[in-house]
Amino acid sequence: MKLYFAGPLFTTPERTWNAEVVAALRAAGHEIFLPQEQEPGKDAAGIFKVDVGGIDWADGLVAIMDGPDPDSGTCWEVGYAYGTGKSIVLVRTDFREMAGKAGTYNPMMAESATVRLDLPAASTTEVVSAIIEALARVERAA
Repeated sequence: MKLYFAGPLFTTPERTWNAEVVAALRAAGHEIFLPQEQEPGKDAAGIFKVDVGGIDWADGLVAIMDGPDPDSGTCWEVGYAYGTGKSIVLVRTDFREMAGKAGTYNPMMAESATVRLDLPAASTTEVVSAIIEALARVERAA
């Protein structure tokens, strides 16, 4: 499946984790557009153009929804993908809700998902396995 991988990419840990998850998805046979690989050296207009092109190219989108309020760019990418009829897999590993400190998803995000994976405190390996299983369900349903 051709996938756009959406998520925060503004810190070294975020970029490293994105690259690890994408490497595992690629090893499972998926083609992945990872914005952080496409954006270096581009200005805002260039980033916007290449990322929209990546979503248009993809069959579906995997979006990382961690944090008390998910990354605004990721939310926009989910909305755009939803508007173009793409399959969407939302992934949340944030464990704050387990401690009672965070609410649930914004309803606009929750209702846009084809599949929603709530994986509080999951390891990278568990996240990758859950995404691969969800993508297989999406492909079978298509």
